[in-house]
Amino acid sequence: MRAFAIFMGLIGLGLLGIAVLAYPAWSLLTAQFDFPFHRVASRIAMLTLAVAFLLAIRRMHLDNKTSLGYDLRRPAFLRELTLGLALGVAMMLPLIGLMLALDMRELRPGVTLDLGTFISLTVKGLTSGLVVALIEETFLRGAMHSAIARESGARVAVLLTAVVYSATHFIGKYRIPADAVNAGSGLDMLAAVLDKFAEPMLIADAFLALAAVGVLLGLVRSLTGNIAACIGLHAGWVWVITFVRETSTPNEASPVAFLLSRFDGFVGWMVLAWTIVMGAVLYRFYSCRAAAGVGVTRPQLDAGSSTRGARAAR
Repeated sequence: MRAFAIFMGLIGLGLLGIAVLAYPAWSLLTAQFDFPFHRVASRIAMLTLAVAFLLAIRRMHLDNKTSLGYDLRRPAFLRELTLGLALGVAMMLPLIGLMLALDMRELRPGVTLDLGTFISLTVKGLTSGLVVALIEETFLRGAMHSAIARESGARVAVLLTAVVYSATHFIGKYRIPADAVNAGSGLDMLAAVLDKFAEPMLIADAFLALAAVGVLLGLVRSLTGNIAACIGLHAGWVWVITFVRETSTPNEASPVAFLLSRFDGFVGWMVLAWTIVMGAVLYRFYSCRAAAGVGVTRPQLDAGSSTRGARAAR
């Protein structure tokens, strides 16, 4: 579990950066740039995590394409990413249709889905999805998965990265007015962003749904040996969710509103069930592709921890 502890330490360093460095950095910058404290704190956390991550993967010999999940020829990588993107979107559309049919979500007042709005939201969602997916998949299904799998096997890597993936979604946002910022604001910010974990039962449905998504992505990573499909699937999901959140709101009056989590009005028991069903389909799909040697870069341990023969990437 040494590898897992190291990566958890990296996340801890990012959070520690908020507590220790956010106020000094804000004090230096605010006179010239008038940045909000929460923005400085978030950038400090990201910078601290990024620097620590780069140093750690070099120390652990993970700073190579294979360990990071990019060991696939560029045309094949882009093909698998695009396919994953299409599958991610296709997987979400029936779920969104069901939510609307059951009045679980309703259109925001004043929203008009004209061509300009549609294009704007589509570009915003796709851009957001690709950026989020590239960062998270490189960290989790790339370096972290490789490090844990090397020590403890693919099964453990899939499960632990899924737990971390789910947990990071509950690191919240908190804003402190400029006139209320003081030397202790970094600690206040740290406590606030971790507030969701104080009442675990309130986020249990969302946590399990996101963990199931993480397991699915981990299995795809194990089957293919790279993160191309993971990035595509992840980006497709974020793309659709971003569009839906911009155009609709949860309907708390719906008799089945409990199927949506109070955490964000989207993930919850329905998403968990849908992920399990569609996850089985996607697992079968990628298993067949891996057996045929399509999109596979190196020997992998699948969910049954059996070693597959090496196949050339194609």
